Amino acid sequence: MQCDGIMLGSAQLSSTYYANTCPTVETIVRDAVTAKFQETFNAVGGVVRLLFHDCFVEGCDGSVLISSTSTNKAERDNDLNLSLNSDGFDAIVRAKAAVESVCPNQVSCADILVMATRDMIELAGGPSYSVELGRFDGLVSSSDNVDNKLPLPTFNLDQLTALFASNNISQKDMIALSACHTIGLGHCNKFKSRLYGSTKDSSLNPSYAAYLADKCPENSNSDDHVFLDPVTPGTFDKQYFQNLIDGMGLFSSDQVLYTDTRSQPLVNSSKHLSVPLRTWLGLVSRPVCQVISAKIVWL
Repeated sequence: MQCDGIMLGSAQLSSTYYANTCPTVETIVRDAVTAKFQETFNAVGGVVRLLFHDCFVEGCDGSVLISSTSTNKAERDNDLNLSLNSDGFDAIVRAKAAVESVCPNQVSCADILVMATRDMIELAGGPSYSVELGRFDGLVSSSDNVDNKLPLPTFNLDQLTALFASNNISQKDMIALSACHTIGLGHCNKFKSRLYGSTKDSSLNPSYAAYLADKCPENSNSDDHVFLDPVTPGTFDKQYFQNLIDGMGLFSSDQVLYTDTRSQPLVNSSKHLSVPLRTWLGLVSRPVCQVISAKIVWL
């Protein structure tokens, strides 16, 4: 994928950034993303996770998309990124190719990733929202830059809160952002320790634990996976919070949001919101797509 050739600098984001250079860019990206979505729903979680892993490391600069070379191990090949879904990468590759065929060397991969994420969320039943554009692609992508920048599935509440706070994201927004685990896949090696032996996790719903053990036996490999949301895996909705209340958070970093009494009220209030679903989804999507700090511009 060619994600270079876009000049570096500080972008002034605007919803009309490409009005003169590529006025149909959002339609082009949406058409490419829709075609990928129609092939496999797995691309939804794949694209959303790509955006998160891009923005939390070096800001939203598309550097997670850059391939390694013989002299450089890129971000995408860091151990924490090896489980990034190939369908997510493929969706961006297709969208980039479609854009280049109409507007060569005009639109950054970083912006394409932001647009594709918005479109995937809407295709999965989430809200439609406008995006501001004008990001520049980073030309540097190093595996070393990923270390200590991404949350681990074993993190407790203090570790999660500290990491998100370092990106100017509050605990409340962190919990809303975690609800993106309403879609996507979780690999067995990321949570299997919760099922067996001395690290067996009593906070897991027993029926859910039995289901996971069936899908992920002790000898399962890193390619085996399950849906993050076992109830409505094909819909971007608020089932995630009910899953936590029911002891069905896949990762311990999910379940701790409910088992820790400090964050439990936020989970409960999110579950019992009486606003219409699409309004609530707009609230959830806000931190996904509009968290802005010195380092992160998600929208």
